[in-house]
Amino acid sequence: MTPNGFAHRLRAASAPAVGALAAVTWVGGAAGADRVHPAVVELFQSQGCSSCPPANANVIALSERPDVLALSFQVTYWDQLGWKDTFASPRYTARQWDYARALGHGEVWTPQVVVNGRADVVGTRKGEIERLIARNDRANSGPVVSVDAGRVTISGAPPARPSEVWLVRYDPKVVQVAIKSGENGGRTLPHKNIVRELVRLGAWSGRPFSVALPPASQVGLKAAILVQAGRGGAIVAAARV
Repeated sequence: MTPNGFAHRLRAASAPAVGALAAVTWVGGAAGADRVHPAVVELFQSQGCSSCPPANANVIALSERPDVLALSFQVTYWDQLGWKDTFASPRYTARQWDYARALGHGEVWTPQVVVNGRADVVGTRKGEIERLIARNDRANSGPVVSVDAGRVTISGAPPARPSEVWLVRYDPKVVQVAIKSGENGGRTLPHKNIVRELVRLGAWSGRPFSVALPPASQVGLKAAILVQAGRGGAIVAAARV
């Protein structure tokens, strides 16, 4: 644990980013987060990080809130420190670096929580996470996100800058992982909403946007669409699929 309370920091160049669904529509507006347009809480963690289990427990608890979309991204830079994370991907590490640059950080760390792409906090601080959710609610107008018959469509007033459209697929089950070595060696850790796919669907600049969703790599995953103001930018819309 460092003086700032971060379990692990990394100063390095970022790694490079690398069936029919039920209909759902999200319409931006002045209302606060709810089940239809949830607050997005992203946890960046690793099974090899001894400070991550409390943060993981916080995000698992938040995942029970209907107004929160909690996502667990497993990063790779702990993999050389005694235990290779079973769900880690360079794409998720790259996403964390995108946030680091956008938020003015010169490094990444675990456990980090990013709320709506707008603010971050150490993931062990549940009260601060909840305050960030309240303070960073997407209260202004946003695009309309519709998913029907395996296609996602986005429309609305042109954004101030081109937005990126992401498909996230995650495992909604609680998965128990036995850690055999490293800082958490000998422990069995629960995981939930583990991100298994992160796919950039394209860019939206205000013109109608429609694209077919790729098939899922495995059964049992849930999905969400995120519309984000550039790499590491604010999330302007989010819709569960």
